[in-house]
Amino acid sequence: MNNAAAAVGEFDSYNSQDPNREMWGGKEYPKELLYAMRMSERLNQFAPDSPEYLTLAARCQHIGRWEIPRSAYPMDRKGYLQWRSMLKLHHAKIAGDILARSGYDSETIEKVKFLLLKKELNRNTDTQLLEDVICLVFVQYYLDDFAAAHEEEKVIDILRKTMNKMSPRAIAEVSTLPLSDKILALIGQAAAT
Repeated sequence: MNNAAAAVGEFDSYNSQDPNREMWGGKEYPKELLYAMRMSERLNQFAPDSPEYLTLAARCQHIGRWEIPRSAYPMDRKGYLQWRSMLKLHHAKIAGDILARSGYDSETIEKVKFLLLKKELNRNTDTQLLEDVICLVFVQYYLDDFAAAHEEEKVIDILRKTMNKMSPRAIAEVSTLPLSDKILALIGQAAAT
């Protein structure tokens, strides 16, 4: 087994412990395992020639996310940002340990951690590519549920913020996703403002 197969196997094993479940295609999955699979699939479609460290970062983007619940932080903007900062550090620590056990050198481990910490977003091409994939996965798989749970104005605001994080190529890619008419209309409103 090569390093990548070993690391992905450990990432997936770790994420299989997620007590939160999600149905997809008539099958139940641990939520973060399904998210990891979607991230890998989208990266392979959007940038199939990505370097190995980027494919690893995509696969472990949310590793262990359930271990730091949102409810552990104040339910305001500041609390949300604190939670997100702690999550990034948590993901990077778990991923780094797994990559070291899988035989990766320190340079590769640091590249993966750099991406998980979202360093130099909008300036580093690898960080931007990972962010593009994150945004595309959100729009394709999670936006419908988010839109159903929130006021339209909030959804449009979140879409606007999401689009601001995306490259022009990723924004163009949105038109290729299988989206409902409602979501396409909301995206259109966000793009127009």
